[in-house]
Amino acid sequence: MPIISGRFGAAALAICLGLVAGEGYAQAPATRKPAAPAQQQPAAPAAQPEQSNRVELQPTQADWTKVCGKDQAAGKDICYTTRDFGQAADQPPVLAVAIYDVKGDEQKIVRLLLPVGLLLRPGFRFSIDKGAAIEGNYEICFPNGCFAESKVKGPQMESLKKGTVLNVNVKNQVNSDVVFAIPLSGFGKAFDGPAMDPKVLEEQQKALQAELQKRAEDERKRLESQPGAAPAAPAAPAAPK
Repeated sequence: MPIISGRFGAAALAICLGLVAGEGYAQAPATRKPAAPAQQQPAAPAAQPEQSNRVELQPTQADWTKVCGKDQAAGKDICYTTRDFGQAADQPPVLAVAIYDVKGDEQKIVRLLLPVGLLLRPGFRFSIDKGAAIEGNYEICFPNGCFAESKVKGPQMESLKKGTVLNVNVKNQVNSDVVFAIPLSGFGKAFDGPAMDPKVLEEQQKALQAELQKRAEDERKRLESQPGAAPAAPAAPAAPK
């Protein structure tokens, strides 16, 4: 049950490297003061709080997209409601969300396409607004992203449909928390609404992919036009759909 991943750009790697290069690294130790007299026991240093980076994401698509079809292997009807998110609406997406609804199953599947460069264990956690954390696991990684998923049902699903922010908590390479804040506006309406015509969806994907390729080409030309600039590396291939 793949989510739409062809639009997921190489910016996924850049965002993770940026987080690690910033606040993720430990600070250099302070210069030691002269030792206190023997009769005075210096207080134990306070434990350093775990660093947390919060990344506010923005939709890179006009709205949530609902797609329905039949799983030939399971013989069941499946719908998924999905949307891509990035650091800005006019930039390539760095994260994708899809909620799967399998006909006849009480549980719904929350599937994420997350950036590379994150710790795969102990998995990830997510919460809706200020609700309780729900745990999930990574499933498989590709060069430009990793699939991870969890399951929800009943009240958790209702919270998703009525919520405002989905907070996805992961760990970067230095074991610091990274929280992706994903707006949920419009999700409930799309999830309960009709599915999009597959042909219309295909045309939208082609148009968006062409736009992203054009932006990448324009950026490559801009970089190469600068004095002394080395030729830009080709864009990373998209993950299989």
